[in-house]
Amino acid sequence: MGKAERTREYIVEKTAPVFNRKGYAGTSMSDLTETTGLTKGAIYGNFENKDEVALAAFDYNLGRMRQRVMALQSEDPTALGKLRAYVNVYRKGLFNPTLSAGCPIINTGVEADDTHPQLKKKVGEAVNSWHRSISAIIHQGIRSGEIKEHVDVAAFASLMIAMIEGGITVSKISGDISYLNQSLDLLEKQIDLQLKK
Repeated sequence: MGKAERTREYIVEKTAPVFNRKGYAGTSMSDLTETTGLTKGAIYGNFENKDEVALAAFDYNLGRMRQRVMALQSEDPTALGKLRAYVNVYRKGLFNPTLSAGCPIINTGVEADDTHPQLKKKVGEAVNSWHRSISAIIHQGIRSGEIKEHVDVAAFASLMIAMIEGGITVSKISGDISYLNQSLDLLEKQIDLQLKK
């Protein structure tokens, strides 16, 4: 990795938590220079504009989330275990640096919905990828005989995402983690009730 690539990586790593906490509009160039210790010229020498930094920061935050999920999923080869890994990551989520400001999908999606088409597109792709991943796990469980055959796979994947993101959102707004925990408790029950054979 060359010096320019290392600098870009450094900028993204340092600014990703700021974008997740403050949002695109709320993150100023002075936030970026303060966080990185670099000048505006050094940042723009590596990125065309703030948009490019924000897009890379979203990818970074999303990648960190996926790494946490995949690490837990690797510990349990079963389909139900892999689904529960999502619950476990998000249950601990608001207390680790990756999610301390909330889920990057919901944080970025709410802000970018009407203001930033490129970020909105990235968030949409992330949600669709997450939906496909959950669906693939459920199909794997059906094939292995672990999950009931007549499950509405797409609907359950949507339910999982909605319960997780909804719980995080209300907990962040209210400052009360019990909303997320109750949502995740119900989701675990639904995994057992609707999916488990």
